[in-house]
Amino acid sequence: MSNAASSTLWPAGPRRVLVVGIDGVRLDLLPELHTPHLDALAAEGFLAPVEVDEVTPTMSGPCWATITTGVGVAKHGVLGNHLGGHRLDVFPEFTTRLAAVHRRRTFAVGGWEPLFLARSGGPLFAAPGRLSYIAPLADTPEAWEVCDARVTAEAEYVLRDSEDDPQASFVYLGAVDETAHFLGCGAQYRASIETADRHLGRLLAAVKARPTYAEEQWTVIVVTDHGHVDQGGHGGRSELERTAWIAATGPEVSGPQSRPLHHTDVAAHVYRALEITPDPHWTLDGQPFN
Repeated sequence: MSNAASSTLWPAGPRRVLVVGIDGVRLDLLPELHTPHLDALAAEGFLAPVEVDEVTPTMSGPCWATITTGVGVAKHGVLGNHLGGHRLDVFPEFTTRLAAVHRRRTFAVGGWEPLFLARSGGPLFAAPGRLSYIAPLADTPEAWEVCDARVTAEAEYVLRDSEDDPQASFVYLGAVDETAHFLGCGAQYRASIETADRHLGRLLAAVKARPTYAEEQWTVIVVTDHGHVDQGGHGGRSELERTAWIAATGPEVSGPQSRPLHHTDVAAHVYRALEITPDPHWTLDGQPFN
């Protein structure tokens, strides 16, 4: 499903932001895996650990809400994978806020229902300029891999060829997390992370294939929400579950970070990358990257 950007939107400038959310990727396994696209992005900018704070459940709903709104659970009110009771009308995620307040073209795509549909208390992404929900055909690791491939294809089209021309985009890939839940963090989980890296490569290639790419300034952020225990699963407070990470490159990113990063920093940096000064009434909890 999608709704086209209005002709009254703010004129597109050179700044663009792509945020790729890959659910449930363990930081400790990345050095063992073949992830050339993530490695190259980190070499251009940084890849840094993030600890899910003690008041945030290590679950996808709360973590993705924190990542995309720039505020913690005390403000956005998402405490589980059922998003009911949220305050996203007051603290919207960045694609909705940018579309509503700053009239920017925005885009969000993925296959996990609470993020994109009015189900399980959702959606998290309430009103981006273009919204695409691509349902997995079954709740299996294989079906989620197909879903992620379709999500990537949709994002390639929107980023490279469509007239929507989003200035800020969020692409959600869920197969890694689903594989861990079904099969644990063994060989198939590791292969799923490598597949997600290939999807990232396709997205980066789509950006670079834009006819106007040479005149644009792109910030790319890749982020995971939580880790997994070895047998698969999360929600507890073990180091494996509460360790996440952020990688980024772009004109406002200056290499290794001099301070610990937080999930709330992602949305804060999206605004910085688009040269937008947040309204103090937004009460963001995060800060832009160095």
